[in-house]
Amino acid sequence: MTPQHHLPADIERTSISIITRELDELGLTPPPETAAVVKRVIHTTADFDYAKNLRFTPGAVEAAVKALHAGAFIVTDTNMALAGITKPGLKKLNGEAICYMADPAVAEAAKQAGTTRAVAAMHRAAQEHPGAILAIGNAPTALLTIAEEMEAGLRPALVIGVPVGFVNVVESKEVLFAACERYGVPAIAAMGRKGGSNVAAAICNALIYSAAEMLDPSARGWNG
Repeated sequence: MTPQHHLPADIERTSISIITRELDELGLTPPPETAAVVKRVIHTTADFDYAKNLRFTPGAVEAAVKALHAGAFIVTDTNMALAGITKPGLKKLNGEAICYMADPAVAEAAKQAGTTRAVAAMHRAAQEHPGAILAIGNAPTALLTIAEEMEAGLRPALVIGVPVGFVNVVESKEVLFAACERYGVPAIAAMGRKGGSNVAAAICNALIYSAAEMLDPSARGWNG
């Protein structure tokens, strides 16, 4: 077998072209505002179900790009999602991404409260970065905590709700999305069971690339 491409930039461009064509053939062409996010998630997962599962509040992508231009923090619920977020893109935007899950103070707070570190981490995020983009790819309890914090007045720049799994996952996304709609908080969620830290990172990257004008890989300093 002779590889079709060798350079990462060419591979990505061809992949996005294939995704675009197949979405069109399936009758699932996303609207222009959400296309970069939907295609980035499919590029990451090779799963076209996300063209149907990803749900956006009106203007969510535009609000996220505006927040990134203003230097909004990104807070993740896993170090895996944190590791997957583009650092050059963040640097170009003078942004920063953080995760509190391994912080000893968060672990102690969770122990004292008899809850999970994800819950304690979201409470801390609400206190320290109330205008952050909250990217949740693993913990349903994090989504429920964000919904509770919003009832108490928290207004994140965006909530990305894409936990994966079988226990409380579907319900927590529905609770979170309804809360975001109620309080006018921008949200992107993968409804149903699918998701994960890689999906959370992919959504963040699509938003960062959009904000930093880096959607084409050549803008990221890649060859090809």
